[in-house]
Amino acid sequence: MLRHFRTFALLGSLSLVRAAEPGQLDANLSLFTVMCALHAAGYDTEIDSPNNHPIRAAAVRNLASRNLKTTGELREWLENRKLGPKRLDLNRFISFALSVDGPPNFNYKFQSHEMPPDVVPLAGFERLVSRFYAEAQVEELYKQAQPAIEKMLESYQAPVVNTLGQVNGYLRNPTSGYAGRRFYVILELLGPPNHIQTRAYKDDYYLVLTPSPEIQTDYIRYAYLQYLLDPLTFKFAAKLEKKKPLIDLAQAAPALDEHYKADFSLLATASLIRAIEARIDKRRDPEQALREGFILTPYFTEALAKYETQEASMRLYYPEMIDAIDLKKEDKRLAAVDFLKERPVKAVKVAPKEEKIELTGVFKTMEDAENLYRTAKLEPARELFLRALQETADQPLHAKAYYGLGRVAARQANLELAEKLFTKVLELSPDPQTKAWTHVYLGNLAERAQEPQQAVAQFEAALAVPGATAAARQTAQQALTKLANTPKEKE
Repeated sequence: MLRHFRTFALLGSLSLVRAAEPGQLDANLSLFTVMCALHAAGYDTEIDSPNNHPIRAAAVRNLASRNLKTTGELREWLENRKLGPKRLDLNRFISFALSVDGPPNFNYKFQSHEMPPDVVPLAGFERLVSRFYAEAQVEELYKQAQPAIEKMLESYQAPVVNTLGQVNGYLRNPTSGYAGRRFYVILELLGPPNHIQTRAYKDDYYLVLTPSPEIQTDYIRYAYLQYLLDPLTFKFAAKLEKKKPLIDLAQAAPALDEHYKADFSLLATASLIRAIEARIDKRRDPEQALREGFILTPYFTEALAKYETQEASMRLYYPEMIDAIDLKKEDKRLAAVDFLKERPVKAVKVAPKEEKIELTGVFKTMEDAENLYRTAKLEPARELFLRALQETADQPLHAKAYYGLGRVAARQANLELAEKLFTKVLELSPDPQTKAWTHVYLGNLAERAQEPQQAVAQFEAALAVPGATAAARQTAQQALTKLANTPKEKE
């Protein structure tokens, strides 16, 4: 397998049609097959854009010219799940393609409890895609597309090598990250233009790019920085936790995405990335990032100037940099910030903006329930979580609804009911995030009931959930540390 930065130089001499595992810069046969299947079923988002690669139109014509039995099955399958071509969420199908091991069977790489949440509603699609792959002779289509794929890969090879080399050099990183972790840049010519997707599954980090008028080096750099810095965020979570009060200052930034306002580790990493970008690329303005809500970017920009004068790598310098954050100084710096009212949108050449897909059905009910819960409207939230149970038979979604009901009960101090509801969650194949946080809540309930052994078991179970978020792991670890340092009562 091509694992490290230095292996990019070998790509030019390797055939893309091979049985070996993909390298860091490559095409992906699973994704190519999924895009063929979606186009056969009628997917045509931005099909008239001049930024499409010609191979997309050629594949559509080829598939339309044949009387494929699986085409009708695909359309029916999508319509039955209200995922039809006109409202198709391409994001989840990209997730699917990265979650399977490819032809001929397209088996999932993950156990059921590890499945990415957005892939869960696609259960059964793998069998349909497998039949489509065989009937449509996708491997032959893929071979015919090789000259175009090779040409696009060649155009990206030097920019990717230079971008990753620049980042590795700045961070003084000798390899592409921690042992066993891998970073992939995947190019997909059949996708609508100017689409950029990132995914992190276990030890693999993917950046998926579709055709665009210009090489997307900025996004490659950002994704690679995130891939390298995320492990540091987790490793030094305890140090970051001491600086968490600063997150309150980010709540006043209208343009900042909500997930940054809810997770300080994400906000800190994003602020650091923007500071590094400003040090590497003089076109980047740290003050602009600050006004968008990335409140630590000015501090990190100053800290990086000191980092550049010493010899330690970022892995070694990172904890010192976090320790040096002065809460009072940053509070004073941020007091006078004029935050942007709207998030800046990067202009994309020619291609029109994709139509936004609105949530419907049980997904809309769950979103509304979560919004009510966040604003402490507990009874209306409880009613919507109960309604969601009636709107679907999907177990992971039921798990999310019971998780919502458990949190409502906990906030209403009905602890016995909360425990029953959280226990029910674990019986319903919850996604990793829901499962981990459920164990955390059960641990908190056990701790309040003065059952420390039960609490420890639940917090340890949260840490053992594959795919759990850094925030859930951090909360569980802090609870375990607190319990370990709590004096035991004398018998």
